[in-house]
Amino acid sequence: MARRFGIEGGIIGVVAAAVVSLGIVGAVASGQLGGPSKAEADTLGRQTARAPKIAPVDPSIVHASDRPGRSLNITIDDGPDPVWTPKVLEVLKKHDVKAVFCMIGPQARAHPDLVKQVVAAGHKLCDHTVSHNTGMDHQPESYQSQQILDAQKMIEDAAGGAKVEYYRAPGGAFTPYSRKLAAAHGMRPLGWNVDSKDFESGSVEAIETTVHGEITNGPTVLFHDGGGNRALTVASLDRLLPWMKQQGYGFGFPKR
Repeated sequence: MARRFGIEGGIIGVVAAAVVSLGIVGAVASGQLGGPSKAEADTLGRQTARAPKIAPVDPSIVHASDRPGRSLNITIDDGPDPVWTPKVLEVLKKHDVKAVFCMIGPQARAHPDLVKQVVAAGHKLCDHTVSHNTGMDHQPESYQSQQILDAQKMIEDAAGGAKVEYYRAPGGAFTPYSRKLAAAHGMRPLGWNVDSKDFESGSVEAIETTVHGEITNGPTVLFHDGGGNRALTVASLDRLLPWMKQQGYGFGFPKR
């Protein structure tokens, strides 16, 4: 009898242990034992997926050039555009000048061949968000994060391996949060000193006059290759780049 009781007791013990084990698994799955709930796990997964891919950089807005001496940084915004980006690239190549291209995420995703051309020519990439919302500084942090990090992924995917090294807020709408977020993901916040007004001007002469008058403001100069007809930009770059060289300027990239 004692032996029979022992066998039955062993069976009962195994069954009880199994029931307890199943209960623990169920509790963990439902988040009742301190493990993450499904919503928490999803959030954690998104955060892990968006973890910085390269070393963080300085979160302050940069204007200075990495080239010593009398130097300028040429920056090109709002592309890539299938008509105007190749023309801008041709002018830059003609004058042996490298630039930073601040790209809109969906534009980069739609034209990966152009993104790769930009990189192959030795230019740098800059994140200019998903929607180019100039009121980003009035939006919640979750919106800013989505705009910045989604665009970074779109651009880097289109580039086929090259990293986005800068972040430029649309219209300069930086916030302390957006600067720190971009920097944590390896993108130095990028400002400008000279706005060519190529987006507004009605003539090449007007663009030239603006740049001539503002060139002493600082080294980073703003042009555009997207957002509309950029024929004036192409023509003005073709005239301004040699003029800049005649004034004794060289060309570098913004400091990182």
